[in-house]
Amino acid sequence: MSLRITEECINCDVCEPECPNGAISLGEDTYVINPDLCTECVGHFETSQCVSVCPVECIISDPDNVESKDQLMLKYRALTGKAA
Repeated sequence: MSLRITEECINCDVCEPECPNGAISLGEDTYVINPDLCTECVGHFETSQCVSVCPVECIISDPDNVESKDQLMLKYRALTGKAA
C-alpha cells in the first residue's frame, strides 16, 4: 500500500527530497503523498526512505490505498520504465 502523512507533520522538509518517485509535495497545511507515485520505495530501497527520516513518525500505511509488494513493483516499473 502507499503511504500517507498524518496531521502530526511538522513541515520539517526532510521527507520530500528522500522520495525517489517525487510522490511527496507540500500540501495546503502539511506535506502529502501522491498514492499514484508512491511505491514505498519498492524497487529503489529496502525500506521507505521518508519513514526512516521522519523525526515525528507521522508517515504511515494508507488503508485507502492497499497494494501488495508485487503491485508496488509493477508501479515502480511503470514509473521508471524498467522492464521485469
